[in-house]
Amino acid sequence: MDDNHLAGTAPAPHEILDALRREVSRSYIGSPEALETLMIALLAGGHVLIEGVPGVAKTTLAKSFAEALSLDSRRIQFTPDLLPSDITGTFVLDPRVGSFSIRKGPLFAHIVLADEINRAPAKTQSALLEAMQEGQATLEGERLPLPDPFMVIATQNPIDLEGTYPLPEAQLDRFMMRLVLGYPDADSELLMLRTHQSAPPTITPRLTPDMVHALQAHTRDVHVEDDIYRYIVDLTRFTRRHPKVRLGASPRASLALTQAAKARAVLSGNDYVSPDDVRRVVVRVLAHRIIVSAESEDEAFVDRAIVEEALERVPYSRGL
Repeated sequence: MDDNHLAGTAPAPHEILDALRREVSRSYIGSPEALETLMIALLAGGHVLIEGVPGVAKTTLAKSFAEALSLDSRRIQFTPDLLPSDITGTFVLDPRVGSFSIRKGPLFAHIVLADEINRAPAKTQSALLEAMQEGQATLEGERLPLPDPFMVIATQNPIDLEGTYPLPEAQLDRFMMRLVLGYPDADSELLMLRTHQSAPPTITPRLTPDMVHALQAHTRDVHVEDDIYRYIVDLTRFTRRHPKVRLGASPRASLALTQAAKARAVLSGNDYVSPDDVRRVVVRVLAHRIIVSAESEDEAFVDRAIVEEALERVPYSRGL
């Protein structure tokens, strides 16, 4: 399926994505923003970090999303003893022919669910970092390309829980978006109890790899005015000048914000980015990239508060 098939008599991109949203919602009961975040990252070719205490359906969301795509998916449970070769694979001896062959690890999939990512050691984190940034994995010095499309959906527990370690800044920066899941409201939790008394629904795959490629190409072609680019730059630069910030959002964050805003426009059925598209995704794109100063580290959600302050104080000006 190419971009021409997304137009004409075929369903519009936002209609295809609405069908995907409905399918995932048959299994996942929770925040609509959570599912929107995964869909934006898929369209923009990015990765998502989902954070929350145990039991708030982080893994359910990621698994339901992967099942709704006709893509190869794998789940990796991160533990302190996990080695890089456990996720990338290794060379093994085939006694029948007397030579070594490659046994690829679970990283070689379109959708990789990295569960409790912040329980893994640094070496394993580095292997995952290469995959997220370069779209490849190194096995015994040999570089192998990963499937395309490739998306990591990682879950992590709050860092104050036992056995967790903070992710390094370099790896956090490779996640296009971070989603913080809290407890569901009473109505959602009640619906969850009723739903889970019966057999789980069967998820019907809605998108093939070719459809994903076409949607991603369509997203890249979404128009962005110069005043939107300026607005994005002003928002990221605000985080670098804030007195509570030790390290602000990088230029990579500006690129990610642009790509996420384009994807948000596609979800809305538009072929151009509006200021509202930027505002809707900016917290999820910028907050996790901000490193606060030492005296501010004990303040809850200070990174999110800084981005929300940027939204209040940075004006959007329409160009002439």
